Amino acid sequence: MTLSPASAATPSAPLSGAARWQADLVAGFLVFLIALPLCLAISLSSGFPATAGVLTAIVGGLLAPWISNSELTIKGPAAGMIVIVLGCVVAFGGGKDASPEAQLRAQQLTLGVGVIAGVLQIVFALLRTGVFAEIFPTAAVNGMLAAIGIIIMGKEFHKMLGVTPEAKEVLPVIAEIPHSIVHANPEIALIGGLGLVLMFAWPVITRGVIRKIPPQIVVATLGVVLGMYFNLDRAHTYTFQGHDYSVSDRFLVAVPGNIRSAIMYPDFSGVTTPTGMQWIVMFALIGTLESVLSAKAVDRIDPQQRRHDPNRDLLAAGLGNALVAGMGGLPMISEIVRSRANIDNGAQSRWANLFHGLCLLLFVAFLPWLIHRIPLAALSAMLVYTGSRLAHPRAFAQMYKIGTGQLLVFVATIVGVLATDLLQGVAIGVALKIVLHFFHGVRPWSMMKADIEVDDGDPEVTVVRVMSPAVFSNWLSLRSQLMNADVSRKLIVDLSGARLVDHTVMEKLAQFQAEQTQSGRSVVIQGLDDHRPLSSHPLAARKQDRQVAP
Repeated sequence: MTLSPASAATPSAPLSGAARWQADLVAGFLVFLIALPLCLAISLSSGFPATAGVLTAIVGGLLAPWISNSELTIKGPAAGMIVIVLGCVVAFGGGKDASPEAQLRAQQLTLGVGVIAGVLQIVFALLRTGVFAEIFPTAAVNGMLAAIGIIIMGKEFHKMLGVTPEAKEVLPVIAEIPHSIVHANPEIALIGGLGLVLMFAWPVITRGVIRKIPPQIVVATLGVVLGMYFNLDRAHTYTFQGHDYSVSDRFLVAVPGNIRSAIMYPDFSGVTTPTGMQWIVMFALIGTLESVLSAKAVDRIDPQQRRHDPNRDLLAAGLGNALVAGMGGLPMISEIVRSRANIDNGAQSRWANLFHGLCLLLFVAFLPWLIHRIPLAALSAMLVYTGSRLAHPRAFAQMYKIGTGQLLVFVATIVGVLATDLLQGVAIGVALKIVLHFFHGVRPWSMMKADIEVDDGDPEVTVVRVMSPAVFSNWLSLRSQLMNADVSRKLIVDLSGARLVDHTVMEKLAQFQAEQTQSGRSVVIQGLDDHRPLSSHPLAARKQDRQVAP
């Protein structure tokens, strides 16, 4: 039986010589055009100066490629970490109502948390724990990302309209959106609204070479032009339909005069407090989870089908985070949007990442005044679009197709994150997944370690028999046996003794089979004929109606 993974690329031959260098240079430059406005937007939404995210991307481009062996992965700040970084800043006394002094101290305390979290990631890498990210159920991870998308959209929509919401908590902020629409600043809303329309319409309205231009740079450029037309750099009042509105350079990106002024040093006095320890865990766990999963996703779309070592990649992220937090930057992860753009634009190696980092460094060093011309509304439009991609209605439909149980875990995680925080929300999703497994007859002692028999009596074939339910929480024990099997032999995975095979394991087996097949190894999945799929999706959970194993 051949399972079909969600995505897989057909291997292609690498370029060489001058063609390889040219491809990496072009890809690096195009990724830079995408990264610059996104880094600025993520920084400001995280409660940090605009250049903090650019510093992260520079370090990610110049340092990380030479530690990690993930050739095409771009590391930098990500929208998925906005909620965590801003939450930490607010927990330390920062936020929209804080004084400049309190905001600066909150940022420095957050940087201290970032350094320690980076060191913790280094420890994770040295202990070779990168693989543990694989045990999280797919529905809970997707639910976490969707919830982050909803939070980003809820917060950034107000900024896109030039309005500051009164509420601070997530759900009340979202509830204020109609009020902000009614009281929008027309000039700012025009910049943000046009930017959002362009972000959604660009893939449809562009053709040929024009489509290669990143929509983010188009939106930023349009914002600069409209900002200059509206004289946003000069404080003044204008009248529209009988109402007076004020604008000034507070609607533009604030940047220091030179890159040295962007350096900010951490304050470690908060890391031993309960608040500090809580956010260290959040930074390290969520950052590691997002980074490991993103880097694995990049492997699946690498045209040359190269595979990275998750522990080396995590080491690169940890070292990068400890370094960049020590100079005022945001947390870095393996970023899937920029990595995808890197591949789509023909990158061949890690040099594309280096070129993208160099372009960012040169731009910030020599053209900071141009960054100041970008309206905040244009950056918020980009983030609203990014949030909508994370929480796209297709994600709900996909979960439903896989099974109602997946949808329940997905929705429960979203609601849990919105009502509490990221860790508690994910914990709610995982707990519900465990309850559903108990409902399907899985015994508690089967959750942590799968009962596996390995038969290698045939010199040409290794048979791995799973004699207990195969679920997300015991996947690592099954994975270990599969990875340790002799690669020179045909591998048969026999699931006839598994009463339940959940969606996460079905998906992991499909990915494993595809990867091994591409490397020339024969892998056969068998024993599912007596299992009833819980939906029509090819990777839906499978359950035996008769009891075979405890």
